Amino acid sequence: MQAERTMPRTMNNYLSSSSDEDLLKGISRKDKAALDSLYMRYGQRLFAYALRLTENPAMAEDVLQEGLLIVWRKARTFRGEGSVLSWLLGIIRIKALQTYRQKPLDSIEESDIEIPDDSISLETRVSSQEQDARVRAALQRLSPEHREVLELIFYQGLSQREVAQVCKCPVGTVKSRLSYARQQLRGILTRDGLQPKDAK
Repeated sequence: MQAERTMPRTMNNYLSSSSDEDLLKGISRKDKAALDSLYMRYGQRLFAYALRLTENPAMAEDVLQEGLLIVWRKARTFRGEGSVLSWLLGIIRIKALQTYRQKPLDSIEESDIEIPDDSISLETRVSSQEQDARVRAALQRLSPEHREVLELIFYQGLSQREVAQVCKCPVGTVKSRLSYARQQLRGILTRDGLQPKDAK
């Protein structure tokens, strides 16, 4: 019973007081509680990112599990050049792209991709399920690299510099992809009759 009480307290301490960097240091020492805490902190976001890249829930789960194994083995290699989140997303991206090349894509019926309220102007406050579906369909018509930039900036909240680190490309490339993605998404939504109120 004592052990059962101690573990949740340890987990709570990690979650409430440890920085991401401290958690990685714990993981590098093979502290399972540190890995559990990192997963509780970022697991849903990493899965959502893997899902958008693979478009398949089962594949996304595999990618997440494989990514966590890499984190467990490679935590000591984090150099602090960007945020821990951007490092984690970079690992998920690599694994997702490897999986994407190996397996055919299935539908994304089980996913729940939504445009956040504070997202870019072209996808503003879509209210009905029908409109949500049309926006999701429009996003799927973007190329993977352009959809990826939107995902990292607007869903994951990364800066353009961090996106460049995840995608391993110059910041200028991120900016151009973002601009192009916004223009393309605006055009798709307009042609589909879903013109955002504040689109310019």
